[in-house]
This record gives sequence, C-alpha cells and structure tokens, in this order.
Amino acid sequence: KSYTINIELLSKKAKDAHFDLYEGYIKSLNRVNVELESSDKNANNFHSEYRSLKIDETSLMNSVYLHELFFANISDVSSEITMDSIAFMRLERDFGNFSKWQNDFIACALSSRNGWAVCGYSSFLRRYINTSIDGHNTNIPCGFIPVIVLDIHEHAYFRDYLLNKKDYITNMMLELKWDVIEKRIEKCDMLNNILSK
Repeated sequence: KSYTINIELLSKKAKDAHFDLYEGYIKSLNRVNVELESSDKNANNFHSEYRSLKIDETSLMNSVYLHELFFANISDVSSEITMDSIAFMRLERDFGNFSKWQNDFIACALSSRNGWAVCGYSSFLRRYINTSIDGHNTNIPCGFIPVIVLDIHEHAYFRDYLLNKKDYITNMMLELKWDVIEKRIEKCDMLNNILSK
C-alpha cells in the first residue's frame, strides 16, 4: 500500500527510511511465502526449514500489518478527539479517564524494547488495553485487535530525536488520526456485540 505521511514532527529522511523498511518487509514476506510452498514438510520442533520459515512468516506478516496500521493512524496535523466520540468514551470507560489512558500508553511506549506500543481491544477481557510488543512477534496477547499503533523501534525516532524517545512518543500522539481510530473502534464494538450474544 502507499501512504502519505504529512506529519510535521518527522523529517523526510526519517519517513523515507521508514517506507524503505516497510517495502523490505513486504518483499521478504512474499519470498518466505514462496519458499513455504516448496519447503520440506518433514518438520520437527528442534530445527527444520519449515519451522524457521513459519517463524519468519509470523514476524514479517506482523511487521507489515503493524506498519500499515501505524502509517494509517498518524499524521493528522490538526488532530483532535471530541468527548462525544466513541474512541474517547471507550478509552475513558476502560481506563477510568482519558488522561489515564494517555499516561498508560506513554508508559507502554517507553517500556517497549525496540517494538511497538499498541492500544487494542482484548476479546478475552472485552475491554481496551495497552501493551508493548517487542520486535514484531513477542508479547502479543491472544484475541487482541490493535486500534492505535505507535512504532517504537529505534529506526522510527533516532534520526530525528536521538535518545529522546519520550519527545518522539508525545509528538506522534499529538498527530494521531482519530477518525481512523474511531472506525477501528466501531468495528471492535461490532465484535463485542457478537461475543456478547
């Protein structure tokens, strides 16, 4: 997919580097899928070509997916959330108030080990939670649907922010696309209605 990131708080070089990485993940995922089709299915749990390819497939698939969610939910230079929006009401309901959600999300982002800070709907808990995903495939809760995604890999912020991870996080949150997030939360509400029956 193609994305235009209008965010004023990242340099063109940082954006270009991000897109180059994203394209590399897509090419690698396509290559792994081709290799899986012809791989030896005499697999085992110690070491086999098939096992290695399946692990790569998951990591690459998550990387492409999380990057697409991230690109789609950032770069609104006039970012605004209203108190009557579903996003605001769900986050306030599940975190006590909107400020508590923000503080918890920032804490997740700061604690991320070169990965992702993600707010998502837990179909198990039936509420929104924040989590830190390390890399692309570690610490992902089962039944978790991402609605707000922030890239916390060093490549995402180091060029413009050096070691000032907190400024990067705060600046990205200032330009979240709440209309995109709202649509994601509406889909989660539909899922919740199905699970409640």
